[in-house]
Amino acid sequence: MNFFEIVDEHIQNLTSNERKLFDYLVTNMNDIKNMSIRETSAKCFVSTATFLRFVRKIGFSGYSELITVLKYTTREGASTDSEQSDQFVVEQSDYREAYLKNIVETVHVIRPEVLHQLTAKLARADTLFIFATGTSKSAAQYIANLYRMSGFNVNFPEDRLYRRAAISHISAADLVLVIDYSGEHSEFIELISTLLEHSDRRALILSITRADNNPVQNLSDVNLYTFVDEVQSPQGLEIGSRVAAIVIMELLLYQWLEDQQ
Repeated sequence: MNFFEIVDEHIQNLTSNERKLFDYLVTNMNDIKNMSIRETSAKCFVSTATFLRFVRKIGFSGYSELITVLKYTTREGASTDSEQSDQFVVEQSDYREAYLKNIVETVHVIRPEVLHQLTAKLARADTLFIFATGTSKSAAQYIANLYRMSGFNVNFPEDRLYRRAAISHISAADLVLVIDYSGEHSEFIELISTLLEHSDRRALILSITRADNNPVQNLSDVNLYTFVDEVQSPQGLEIGSRVAAIVIMELLLYQWLEDQQ
């Protein structure tokens, strides 16, 4: 059985500390399947007993069953033609079921306290800066328009030169959103690193990336990850869905509206 099918009904019952363990599981799934419980516990800075209780709470009888399911899940997500390094990148002839499942899983793993942290920042943010490139730019444009219609001051520089120029205008009162599916785009790594160097105008950095361990995720204050299947056009271009990124930002906006009420 798939890992996410097992844990789905248990996610909402996790404590904040358990959600951190869950996030570590998801973003390091490919490594954990080859690690012992002692090694995994050490990586999470908890005792083996604590980690075992967590494993049972998310629906597994023990660590061995967890590893077995992780191996099945990552193997299930591998390409039929070649071994994929990313367990969340799959190629399927029938995309419809996986498409909906990815959106549901993306929403389920968002912690409520993280949403409230972001809505609190939105409530007092001067400007929402949005950075995206490639396929993600279309999703970013929709998000920018949606937030503008909701009364937010949004800066969405679409050209590389304008993105570089925008950095100098970002202050501590702003919220920065970086949408980068791979989480490895050199421009965005450099952009975030530059922002981190200026503590006097340190904005909150929110990134949306795929669910793995990547540089953009690690540099950001908050990372909300998406589950996206890899789809290629006849020309060989990556055209995987960016709807999950839109869903995240819509959910954040609607939570902000509810908090305001």
